[in-house]
Amino acid sequence: MKKLYGVTAAMVTPFTENGKVDTRNLAILTDKLVKKGIHCLYPCGTTGEMVHLTEDERKEIAETVVRAADGRARVFIHCGAMRQEETEALLDHAFSIGADGAGIVTPMFLGADDKETAVYYKRLSSLVPSDFPIYFYNIPQCSGNDLKVTTAAEIARDCNNVIGIKYSFPDMLRTLEYLHIPSFSVLHGCDKMFAELLMMGCDGTVSGVAGVFPEPFTAVYDAFQGKDLDEMKKWQDICVDFCDLLRCGSNMSWFKEALRLRGLPVGGMRAPQLDLPEEETKILFHELKALCEKSGIPLEL
Repeated sequence: MKKLYGVTAAMVTPFTENGKVDTRNLAILTDKLVKKGIHCLYPCGTTGEMVHLTEDERKEIAETVVRAADGRARVFIHCGAMRQEETEALLDHAFSIGADGAGIVTPMFLGADDKETAVYYKRLSSLVPSDFPIYFYNIPQCSGNDLKVTTAAEIARDCNNVIGIKYSFPDMLRTLEYLHIPSFSVLHGCDKMFAELLMMGCDGTVSGVAGVFPEPFTAVYDAFQGKDLDEMKKWQDICVDFCDLLRCGSNMSWFKEALRLRGLPVGGMRAPQLDLPEEETKILFHELKALCEKSGIPLEL
């Protein structure tokens, strides 16, 4: 069964000037990320502004990324939605279009206890074949619901296709506990600790910053695979610089402006989120140019 590994790019969703999903530039972004060495692609997640997308738009995005990747990188579609019926429809769609797997965030906003969470994931697992991999997505600071290790272990034990987790809260002790679940794949969203997380035993990162500047992240992973710890540390320090400059995705407008500055216009943010002000964009361009020169990474994607 395929799993997420290495550098997984949490992708932004490009929009046209009239606010529609820009499938043309989405396909271009997919191609560029693959050519830069990204191992896996993860559209329609938090970085992709999932809560501002309709079900039909999410299906259109999924189809575009799968088609553009064309088997050159693994594509796991994030299918979690506010309504369970929509999550089920998106999961069925991801399987039907040939995606490699799916990610599903915990129930959102309203509180869900351990039993409700377990029933939720077990129901979803049963709707696709047992060899279609599903990852938990635990981002409690946004969803409002945390996935306990005991609950995750129970679901993974009972559902052969629930094989891992993307964990996006910087709790390293909890991360170690997830790693102790038997035959369980753990990826983390803490970009600034990518090298350290690999050393802990994580399979990789799901990174929004890597969806804009993949180069230092793939260099970290390559150095880790080659057991060159000095090289890994060098590139991890550069990853941290890019993470700091792009605010680690605390506002996706930084990602979108950075991609525009790299030569790929991906449009603005959907309301109520606002675009980056012009003055801040000028500062970002100046700082990105300096950091690219310092690190040897080309400004153009």
